[in-house]
Amino acid sequence: MKKKICVVTGNRAEYGLLKKLLNKLKADENINLQIVATGSHLSKEFGYTFKEIIKDGFKINSKIHILSNSDKPVDICKSIGKGVFEFSKLFSKMNPDIVVLLGDRYELFSAATACLVNQCPIAHIHGGEVTLGAIDDSIRHSITKMSHIHFVSTNSHKKRVLQLGENPKFVFQVGGFGHDAISTFKFYKKKDVEKKLGFEFKKKNIIFTFHPITLDKNKSKEQILILLECLSQFRDIFFIFTMANADTYGKVINKEIKKFVKKNSNSIFYKSLGQQLYYNCLKHVDAMIGNSSSGILEAPSFNLPAINIGDRQQGRDQGTNVINVDINRKEIVNAIKNIYKNREKVFKSPYIKKNASLNTYKVLKQITFKNTKKIFFDY
Repeated sequence: MKKKICVVTGNRAEYGLLKKLLNKLKADENINLQIVATGSHLSKEFGYTFKEIIKDGFKINSKIHILSNSDKPVDICKSIGKGVFEFSKLFSKMNPDIVVLLGDRYELFSAATACLVNQCPIAHIHGGEVTLGAIDDSIRHSITKMSHIHFVSTNSHKKRVLQLGENPKFVFQVGGFGHDAISTFKFYKKKDVEKKLGFEFKKKNIIFTFHPITLDKNKSKEQILILLECLSQFRDIFFIFTMANADTYGKVINKEIKKFVKKNSNSIFYKSLGQQLYYNCLKHVDAMIGNSSSGILEAPSFNLPAINIGDRQQGRDQGTNVINVDINRKEIVNAIKNIYKNREKVFKSPYIKKNASLNTYKVLKQITFKNTKKIFFDY
């Protein structure tokens, strides 16, 4: 009987990291790959990114609609609760041998909770990391405690998972999935990228992604206005904006960015670039600005400086490409100026390790669980 491995994906970024692993699971004739799409994948506002999964040749076995039209805390909680119920029904029907979850989104917290109750073993990717500025931090550690297999990106993240009492036998340091996805990526020619995106790269180009600081209540509008005010000082730079994710108070960020783009011809906004065009953009821009984990996990693979703003990513292992600044006008402006003063630097990153997807696939292929009982390992 084929092993049933269910992979849950809730947004564009996480799917991009998972795609290489999905291809390996799909190609194995002894594995029955089950894909569940949820979260912003199923939202028109976020570009219906589930279509990208289908376009890549994968079958989506089920769609779990949990996203609310509002991003207030009570509505996020409602989405989590709905997700637990819907995933529970689905897992009792699909009966997967292993459920694969990557990261720290609240959609995945719903899936993990349903797995816990339905006694479905969880394989968790990118656990042990710290992001002090977002609720993702607590969600990530909670998923770790509900999981049975752990694929971590760095040695310090492995130590943190072990600190949480997990069995060292089932903790595997495989490296960052971002670098792994990029290492064998096939890029377009620059003119083809421009044609697909509908613009021409200028002499200076920067990509911008800013997500809400979910533990800093009601500050999203104030923060994005400060950032946009700083960007408005650089008329010689072309800014490529991507959409903030479906977190608490994320809508106001997207609203203010759209207003900025209408007034500033040296900028453009995308709901979702998709992995193909996103990575092609990273290849041709000069830097990243914002607070996305992509600046830490993926930018180093392009030797790209990343200006990390605020504390959303505070505590996460970083490479030498990351420039940390506060939500401070002077610091942000100076950081943007400085990235053009030293463009020859070669950056190092703790996430760069070969074959993360392949090594994860090998473990998933071989490992089995007769039950989901866990012992807390004291150190």
